[in-house]
Amino acid sequence: MSTGRASTSEINTYKGQERALRANRLGTVGLLLSVLAASAPMLVVAGVMPTVFGVMGIVGQPLLFVILGVVLTLFSIGYAEMSRHVHNAGAFYAYIARGLGPTAGAGASVVALVAYSAMQVGIYGILGFEVSGLFATYLDLTVAWWVFALAAAAIVGLLGWLKIDLNAKVLGVLLLVECVLVVIFDIAAIADPGKEGLSMAAFNPDMLTGAGLGTALCFCIAAFVGFEQAPVYAEETSRPNIVVSRVMFLAVGYAALFLAFSAWAVTVAAGPGSIVADAGEQGPGLLFGLTEARLGATFTDVLHVLFVTGMFAALLSFHNVVARYAFAMGREGLLPAAFGRTNKTSGAPASGSVLQSAVSIVVIIAFAVTDDKPADDPTVPVLRLFTWMGNVGALGVIVLMAAAAFAVIAFFVRRGAGRAQAPRLVASGLAGVALLAIAVYTVKDFDVLVGAGPGSALSWVLPGIIVLALVGGLVYGAVLRSARPDVHARIGLGNEAFQLERAAESEPARV
Repeated sequence: MSTGRASTSEINTYKGQERALRANRLGTVGLLLSVLAASAPMLVVAGVMPTVFGVMGIVGQPLLFVILGVVLTLFSIGYAEMSRHVHNAGAFYAYIARGLGPTAGAGASVVALVAYSAMQVGIYGILGFEVSGLFATYLDLTVAWWVFALAAAAIVGLLGWLKIDLNAKVLGVLLLVECVLVVIFDIAAIADPGKEGLSMAAFNPDMLTGAGLGTALCFCIAAFVGFEQAPVYAEETSRPNIVVSRVMFLAVGYAALFLAFSAWAVTVAAGPGSIVADAGEQGPGLLFGLTEARLGATFTDVLHVLFVTGMFAALLSFHNVVARYAFAMGREGLLPAAFGRTNKTSGAPASGSVLQSAVSIVVIIAFAVTDDKPADDPTVPVLRLFTWMGNVGALGVIVLMAAAAFAVIAFFVRRGAGRAQAPRLVASGLAGVALLAIAVYTVKDFDVLVGAGPGSALSWVLPGIIVLALVGGLVYGAVLRSARPDVHARIGLGNEAFQLERAAESEPARV
């Protein structure tokens, strides 16, 4: 062990600086803003909430956010403790590899790459459609949605090359403004409630009954996505042992309280007895209609613009995560070595950023080619690209969280710390069982999630993407175990793998 003190501004590894993400770029605030941006609060309030109210008929959505907040807090207890022991940009797959073995980690790495990519690409559809609508409304210009989607992909790709602290500032500004406007609406709704007054009916457990409960769970848990990304940035944070776990709990707490309060405000503004019918009729327009009646047309116009910028912030957040997963996989040999190198100037995972941008552009073009409908028709960009890809991604993340919960238990038990970590392991087990149940409900009701008719092939083809990714990853891991045991052995180790290689290369010199 060297007696010198390494510089705190960089990570020095056996493979050199170009094979490491830059340290100390993010503190608590920067990391918190980076992960919360993925939750896109405006997208949730304007898009997810009306769908759960109107399509699934769940009036008790505010209570649903509270319940899911408890489940995800239980998950975070073990997940946060794991983050103190494992610092790896591969996060989910690294944790699963360290707990359930490298082969399982290989399977999880492919699922993570596919799931987060799908969630990001889906948002391009609704963003392009919304911007197209703004151009038609305010500039009287008819421009196809895919033009704006491709432009957004190019801008996100450019920002993905830049320093993560700059990205955090962009995300932070967009997120804070977005949250302020939603809170203003919430206050206005409570100050001027609908005809049923300040009703607390939405928190009555009886309001959770209905055939759409299983699908509502998937929709609402997708609104929390982002908090689990904190460990992805562990190598780029100052004091990761403290900051990462702190940010996870802050993010879950914020999401549960903010979303539950906002969902309740929407029920108060429309009235619990009318919310299902109103949401079913107006869709995303529900929020803007309720806002205009209380705060005027100008505020509503600003809200429309922030709806778009919030989606852009989510795009950038998901892009950063996918790029870092690709970097981690390249560094460990799961992807070509080029993906395991960073931009010499910014320290960003450049190849991973390019990969995600290329995938996004290809998918956008594929959906654009199939769109022969008018510019104001949301069928392809929203009902297909956004809905299909968003739900495929949400299913993948739920599966990853369930696997990670059980991996946490295996990790500490195999290291003889089961008794010392017993409360955390019990919390992880409870969360894992709950998440598995949600995954089962999601697959069972996938036809409802994507708006497909009974017996539609989409009900098995789309979730089959995640199944195929998992099986393909597991087979890949098994092949590596047989053909390249050295690569298989370092899955999930991150920078620690470099030390193994150094020891292996120095072994002959000791003979």
